[in-house]
Amino acid sequence: MLKKLSLVIVLFYTFQTRAQISILDAEAKLPVSYASVSFGNGHGIVADDNGVFVFTKKLYPDIDSLFISALGYKDLGISTQSIEKTLFLHPQADELDEVFIGVTLDRTKNKKYKTESLKPYLDDDYYKCWLPTIESEIAVFFPNEDDKLKRVAKIKFPIALESKDWKKRNRSNNEKKKFSTLFKVNVYKNKNGKPGKNLNKKPIVFRATEKDGDYHELDIIDNNIIMPDEGVFISIQVLGYTDKNGKLLPNKKYKEIKGRDGVVKIPTNFRPLLPFTDEVKDNRTFVRRVFINGNDWQAFKKGNGFQSTLLKSGLNNYGIGLDLHVFKD
Repeated sequence: MLKKLSLVIVLFYTFQTRAQISILDAEAKLPVSYASVSFGNGHGIVADDNGVFVFTKKLYPDIDSLFISALGYKDLGISTQSIEKTLFLHPQADELDEVFIGVTLDRTKNKKYKTESLKPYLDDDYYKCWLPTIESEIAVFFPNEDDKLKRVAKIKFPIALESKDWKKRNRSNNEKKKFSTLFKVNVYKNKNGKPGKNLNKKPIVFRATEKDGDYHELDIIDNNIIMPDEGVFISIQVLGYTDKNGKLLPNKKYKEIKGRDGVVKIPTNFRPLLPFTDEVKDNRTFVRRVFINGNDWQAFKKGNGFQSTLLKSGLNNYGIGLDLHVFKD
């Protein structure tokens, strides 16, 4: 019995090793962290912090092309018939130059500031929550109220925790379901009322667990992102579950269900849930599907084709909180 178990473990790790594909910077030969790998059909996966993802024809038999994209790099399209174990992305210099405009230490160095806080909107009701999938990126708009110099310091992402015992879900002291989930965060410049250029200098990620409570507070002071005059969009996208050390697990991100008309692919939902609110009257929340090339952002509101019970209940915004450093003249 022990020999059989050992053989299974060896075969598993052999399969995983052969299935691993690495994404590297073509010039520096360093890993490209958290690149998006689109299958061209609206689905896809995400590479981990070492630029590694798992792909085989056995796992994804109907996929013949991959489209890889990452912040600051030119997109790469490849055939899965002759895929190499190492893929190279080429830096896109003009993109990087634009990212660094307005994001400089000189404007804030040695300046005093005060902190302005916008509270997150919290809710524990399962039926008032968005169920995250890696296909969807959610962005929330924050206007710039005046001409003072401001830095985005902390972001507070509301999360809802589920109880192990559904009947006791409204009891704060009830034991919660365990999870460890990795999220990616982007800060976009406002362009004509929609997310535009990405202001991140590097990928921003955080891991949420059931120990976070009602919201996860993310400190991005070191990124030194200055609030543009037009305001910013702050987005969140789930990348998947992690192990206990925060390493992204190479799980399949959708389920395949056989029906009368063939196989239907259903995106996997990940925990924690993201509570939406009706306390923000404007439509400040936008959504897009990240694995569809060129897909536009859409305001999360009625009339835009969303089949959502949240909108039917008037819950049209994800209530992110924010700390801004407002610098003195």
